[in-house]
Order: sequence, then structure tokens, then C-alpha cells
Amino acid sequence: MKAHTKGLLEELYARYNRRELVHPDPLEFLYAYDDIRDREVAGLVASSLAYGRVAGILASVSHVLNLMGPSPSCFLERATRRSLEQTFASFKHRWTTGEDIASLLFAAKHTIERYGSLYECFAFALNENDDTILPALSAFVKELSAECNGMHKSFLPSPDAGSACKRLNLFLRWMVRNDDVDPGGWDNVPASRLIVPLDTHMLKISLALKLTKRNGANMRTANEITEAFRAIAPRDPVRYDFALTRLGIRKDADIGAFLEECAEAERTLTSTR
Repeated sequence: MKAHTKGLLEELYARYNRRELVHPDPLEFLYAYDDIRDREVAGLVASSLAYGRVAGILASVSHVLNLMGPSPSCFLERATRRSLEQTFASFKHRWTTGEDIASLLFAAKHTIERYGSLYECFAFALNENDDTILPALSAFVKELSAECNGMHKSFLPSPDAGSACKRLNLFLRWMVRNDDVDPGGWDNVPASRLIVPLDTHMLKISLALKLTKRNGANMRTANEITEAFRAIAPRDPVRYDFALTRLGIRKDADIGAFLEECAEAERTLTSTR
């Protein structure tokens, strides 16, 4: 990635990476939880439901968290598989059912009981020699999946199968990074190893910025795009994720204008050589 593009990305970051601009984004639910044990459970719920129309996402996340009460971690401590199935029996978010949510939460409960927290489970598989968080993410998904009998497989995808794991990487961005937008809490996981949460919108932007030539929104493409971002922000390759996604959400943002500005800067740089 060229230096002039970095400058434009930094301008975009300064303009949009602000707490007051988070709404509407499921990330906003995490701000209600000071206790990291509550925040990681709320984050797992919010990221897992982060697909579809934003209004529907916010309504579904709010519904689930309201049923869990003020402390999601305490709710899970008291819960049984049967009580979870009963609590969320009528829940539906597009193809995600109440059974899916109950299975995910029971898996989270089991994982917390075994490791002490979701963070400790993830950190257990984190090797200081790993270039990215993918090996730890694979182990994390494997642990959760072991207790998710009957759950829709795409609800908890594994990077081992080639999935871009957009929602899981979004969850990790929220939990690892700490700035005006991302609340953090998993302080011992290096932000430098995060992977860009890749969906079709981010893929479109990345293709336009020439960060990749690949057309599939899969893990191979996510890795390639992350490497391009890592070249200019080695300690924080997903630094620009939130700001870039505002281009497709906010009415005051113009994705076409931003991409043209990047293209014009590159043309100017080329002509002066």
C-alpha cells in the first residue's frame, strides 16, 4: 500500500473512528459492560448476530441481552441447557434460531467453566511464534463447537474450512483493540496479529484500493488484505476497519469520492516520477 493511501486512511480514521459515530453498530452494546467477563459474552452474542440489515441486528442483539439481564456472565453461571432452550425458544434472527443461541451460550458456559473465561480459552492456544491469531481462533472455535450440537454450522465457522470468519474476527477486533471505538479487554492478545473482518463490502473497497486481486470473500483473501494493511500499520493492521465500513453505512460518507481521491493521489504520484 502506498504512503499517500496511508495518509488518506489516517484522515478517514480521524473523521469516523469516534465513539459518538458508532450507532448504529452492534459494537455499541459492549459499552454497557465494565466487567470484561460480561463484555466478552455480550461481544460473542453481538458479533454472532452481526449479519443482515442493521436495524434487525440491533433489535436481535438487544432482545438476547435483555433476556440475559445486567450481567451476561452471571446469567450463564446459573443457566442450564434446558433453561437456555426455554429462554430463547421463540427467538429468530433470519436463519439463526433460539436453539442456535441456546447452543452457543451453553458452549460459552462450558468453556468458561473449563478455562475461567473466554479470554483464557483463546489465550491458551495463542503461541508467541504465530504470525496471526488464526491458530488460536481455530482452537477457540473447536472448543465452542464441541458443545454446540445441532447448531447451524455457519453460525460458528472455522478458519480451517477456509471461511473468512468475518463475525469472529469482528469479535476479536472489539475485544483486542482499545481506542475511542473498540473497548478492548483482552490486553495480552497482540493487535498486530488480528485479521480483517472481511465481508463483501470490505472486499469491494479492498479491490478498489488494490489491496487484493482476489474476488472471493474467504480466509485466503482476508489474509492477503490484512498483509496489505500490515505493511503500513504493522502493530495494528485492522486499525482502519471501522472507519472504512462507515463509508457504506453513514449518509454523510461517500465511498465513491474516497476511492476516487485515492486513485487521484496515485495518479499524481505516478506522474511525478
